[in-house]
Amino acid sequence: EFRLFIRSLNYELESGALLLARTVSPHLDIGACCSALDEIAARCRELIAEPSTTREKCRVVNRVLFHEWSFHGNVEHYTDPLNSLLDRVLERRSGIPISLSIIYLLVAERLELELEPVGVPGHFLVGCYTEGEPFFIDPFDGGLFRDADEVFDLLRTRQIEPKISDLAPTPVREVLARACRNLAHHYAAAGDEPHARLFASFVDEFDSTYERNMQA
Repeated sequence: EFRLFIRSLNYELESGALLLARTVSPHLDIGACCSALDEIAARCRELIAEPSTTREKCRVVNRVLFHEWSFHGNVEHYTDPLNSLLDRVLERRSGIPISLSIIYLLVAERLELELEPVGVPGHFLVGCYTEGEPFFIDPFDGGLFRDADEVFDLLRTRQIEPKISDLAPTPVREVLARACRNLAHHYAAAGDEPHARLFASFVDEFDSTYERNMQA
C-alpha cells in the first residue's frame, strides 16, 4: 500500500505518514489518529482569539501541544524506531524532530495555518514564510521560535556550514523519504534487519520513482 502511494506521485503528508506507520502496524486505527489530531486542533481553536497573526496562533499551538498535551523530544531513547511512527508518537507523545514537526504541521493544517516542513541538515523544523521575515519553530525544543540567523547558529554548533537553501521548504516526498531513511538507520541500530531493509527499500523507491518522473 505504501509502495503504491510512493509510485502515485500524489504526495500528501497526512496520508503518507499514516500509510508509513501502517507498514509496521497493519491494523493501525487511522480514524483514531485523525481524531486525536482533530481534538488537538479543536483545543487550539478554542484558545485562538481572532484577529491573530500566524505567529500568535503558533504560540497557542505550542501551548496545547507542548504544555497541555505534553509532547516532547525523546532525548533519552532518540533512536527508538517508534519515535518515527505517527500513531506511536500520538500515543506516547514523544518523538524526534521530524515526527514532532509532522504532528505540528497536521494540526496547523486543520487550523488553516500556512506552515511548511523545513528539513535542515541534521534537524527538522516548521517554517512560516507568510509574515515578512520567515520564522521557524522547533517542535523538538518545545516549540522554540527561531529566526534565520538563529537556525544558522544552531547548524554551526553542529559543525555544519549553513547555506541559505537550507531554509527552503522541504517537499512532502523528501519529508517521507527522510522519515524512511531514519527508520532504516534506527531499525538497523536495534538489530532488526528485516525492518531496516524494508525502509531502505522505500527510500530507494522514492528515489527511483522521482528519477523516472524527471525523465518522463
